[in-house]
Order: sequence, then C-alpha cells, then structure tokens
Amino acid sequence: MGDSTLIMPDGRTVGFATYGPDSATPVVWCHGGPGSRLEPAALAPFLDALGLRVIGIDRPGYGLSSLRPGRSIADFVPDGLAVVDRLGVERFLAVGVSTGGAYALALAAMAPDRVRAVVACSAMSDMRHQPSRDTMSKATCHDVWNAPDRAAAIDVARAVFGDDGSLLMGSADVELCAADVAFIAQAATDPAQEASMRAQFANGVQGYVDDRRADGPGWASFDITSVTCPVVVLHGSDDTIVGPVNAHHTTSLVPHATLRIEESHGHLSVTAFVVEPLMHLASATE
Repeated sequence: MGDSTLIMPDGRTVGFATYGPDSATPVVWCHGGPGSRLEPAALAPFLDALGLRVIGIDRPGYGLSSLRPGRSIADFVPDGLAVVDRLGVERFLAVGVSTGGAYALALAAMAPDRVRAVVACSAMSDMRHQPSRDTMSKATCHDVWNAPDRAAAIDVARAVFGDDGSLLMGSADVELCAADVAFIAQAATDPAQEASMRAQFANGVQGYVDDRRADGPGWASFDITSVTCPVVVLHGSDDTIVGPVNAHHTTSLVPHATLRIEESHGHLSVTAFVVEPLMHLASATE
C-alpha cells in the first residue's frame, strides 16, 4: 500500500492509497460515509492473485483530503480523474459502497470513456425517490438533511457520532441484522481499524456532513442516464441501514444495470461479495 496526495488547481489536497500490483486491472474505490481511502485495505492480501489494483480516494473532508463545504456528488469526478491521471491509468472499473455508490455512478456518467464498469454495493439511491429516502436513519441522515445550515448539521452529527467517531457503533437508530452484527465483531479484531477510524474522522464529522448535504437533494448534479457501461447493483436482503428498495430503484434508473440481492446479508456483510461481480466485469469489459 502507498499513501499519496496531489494538489488540485484550486489548491485543495486529495489523498489516495493504492493496493495491489501497478500492472494489474485498476479499480477506483469510492468509500462509504463515513469512510476513507483505507476502506479497501482488507482486500490487499488477495490482489496479486486476483490481478487487481485498487485505488482508494478520500473524498473532501476525509483522511488526507481538504474540506470542500458545499460540494456536490458531481464535484468528486475531477478529483477521481486527477488521481487516476496521476497514476497513469486510462480506463478503470469503479466500486461504490453505501454513500460511495453515487460517486462511482457519477464517474461513469461524466467520464463514460474512462469507466469500464461499476459495482454499486449496498448503495444509497437517488434521494429524490421517497421510498428509498424513507429507509434512511432519522438520526444519521434525516436530521442532518433537515438542519437549517451546515453549522447546525455539524452539531447534529457531533451529537450522534462524537467528533472523533467514538460513538459510531452506537449511532444507528436501526437494529442490525445478524450478518452485520457478526461483521462488526470480526472487524473489531482488525488492527487496521484504529487507522481507519482516524482517517474517517480526520476533520471530525465535517466530511460526513458534507456527504449528507450532497446526497440530500438527490442525483441532480449528474445525469444517471448517461451511464453507458455495465453496472451491477449488489445489495443485502436484510440491509437495515440502506433498505433494499434503494437497490431496486437504482437498477430501474441505470441503463445496463443488473440487480444482485444476497439473501440474509446486510449493509456491511454484503461487501464480502464485491469481488465476484468485479472480476466478472473486469473480464467482460477487457
């Protein structure tokens, strides 16, 4: 793994990390919210055998990336392309997890000549779709969306997460499915968890608040019908954080999308199934 940064034309810093051999098939990983470039680190031991090079990118306000208050989902696309350009990557696959699903799809919509395929895993849909929006947590989503301004939204998020993320595990006002409870217990034994938590909350809750303020208005900042590449929408049937209706709605919106529901899996545990469709898409789009 290598942590790196680059400076954008507006002076902002963008942080990223690479995993796997430089010569392998490149995959841009759009992390969850909260999250960071370190999210795909668990895949690192397997990437040589899989023939994948995974590029994790910190969205603004997370990890090594500068804050960018008022950003939209589409505003991430130049950051993502700047990173792959720095690495000498022309075409790539994209994975988007949870909040990151919209960012992977925005890349595909706005850079169709660069993105070979997308896996949207346990991803939020367009929040203009009320049934999808209704599945989201009051404490961690609706209360942030409904705050009158960014400062008030930060206060809401601080009360939920703690400014350092120390309240994260108890923040959800939903009951997790058994598969997600087991996933969290296993993740707690990972020595990389501390570094991941530090990166997620490098700027307190500001990155998270800016994510919510970007996705609250829905996918108005990019045209989802411009996606031309294959897309797999992967979701757990028992996801209580982002309800499966989100996956069904996204599949209905995205041209060339295939829906894959993993029975008895939740928001977190379903990430274990990302590799299979990713490898299939890598082969199918060579």
